[in-house]
Amino acid sequence: MSIIYLKRGKEESLRRYHPWIFSGAIHHIDGEPAEGDLVRVFTSENEFIACGHWQIGSIAVRILTFVDEPIDAAFWQRRLSTALDVRCGIGVAGNPENDTYRLVHGEGDNLPGLVIDIYGQTAVVQAHSVGMHVCREEIAKALKVVMGDAVQNIFYKSETTLPFKAELGQENGFLLGGSPDDVAMENGLRFHIDWLRGQKTGFFVDQRDNRSLLEHYSRGRAVLNMFCYTGGFSVYAMRGGARLVHSVDSSAKAVDLVNENVELNFPGDQRHEAYAEDAFKFLQQMDKDAYDLIILDPPAFAKHKDALRNALKGYTRLNSRAFEKIRSGGILFTFSCSQAVSKDQFRMAVFTAAAQSGRNVRILHQLHQPADHPINIYHPEGEYLKGLVLYVE
Repeated sequence: MSIIYLKRGKEESLRRYHPWIFSGAIHHIDGEPAEGDLVRVFTSENEFIACGHWQIGSIAVRILTFVDEPIDAAFWQRRLSTALDVRCGIGVAGNPENDTYRLVHGEGDNLPGLVIDIYGQTAVVQAHSVGMHVCREEIAKALKVVMGDAVQNIFYKSETTLPFKAELGQENGFLLGGSPDDVAMENGLRFHIDWLRGQKTGFFVDQRDNRSLLEHYSRGRAVLNMFCYTGGFSVYAMRGGARLVHSVDSSAKAVDLVNENVELNFPGDQRHEAYAEDAFKFLQQMDKDAYDLIILDPPAFAKHKDALRNALKGYTRLNSRAFEKIRSGGILFTFSCSQAVSKDQFRMAVFTAAAQSGRNVRILHQLHQPADHPINIYHPEGEYLKGLVLYVE
């Protein structure tokens, strides 16, 4: 195993348990590690400090452990077992009304580069680092041991999440099982999960708590769900007693899936309609006062810092349209899932939009990711989902 030697003083972030080593902190390397290899890390004083996966790029090492221990089957089982204990402790696992949750959230579960979502009896594993890709079979075996009969299928979905320059030739597919049953339950509602072609692992698990909050505000309201994807917010609004729900997404396939999910939970219900249209165009052309509850949950406008300025302009423009059109006394749920955008920056973009509209606006709730997407206290970068619930006069 190759050894990484750090420059003097560059171990301080590791002593604070931050799980990344940047390339600029490295003094020299004893060996020639291939991308994805395990490496041991030593200080300039020749003291062991960490072990992790080597990768090419700005983040050179993603730390797996700060203890000098083997990364073997027992290691993976311990980490996955701890992650499961957390989900049982917060009530999202082992709940007869809910079999949809995130089991592993990367750095938040001390497994940088790894995401595992549970949908019924299917686990969807996603690697965001070459090291986790290399270990996928070991992880799948450990996952089956930890989850037992609760997981019968393990689907690997990393074609679009790994560095393209690594040229791994990775393909999505089942590592275990292969059931075609794609229906999972969230808080008593059922959803088709498109883990094969869908975004992320097939469903936006991170909005579960926020969907429940929306349900609370939906009774008697006309609801518009922009960027609806698979229609999670729409289905919750219908159960909450909304008098009508309109879902909008630029993807015709997403709209088809929304309609399937509505029919799955509310067969024959005429309150719902879905539209395959551009969100900005729909907001521009829709009648004023048509809706008194609007959800804005767009895809990430900024996936990196270079796109930040344009992203903030995009959030301001989008929210301005909603403020202009929403009925007096309406509720706006607005979100950013861009990690590059801070809470303060997002709030300022929404503030600017409110000021431009001239409407009186109150903040009712400040939203974030749920407990099964934990933030490692030593890795604040893991906080990515930001949301506001606003009352608009």
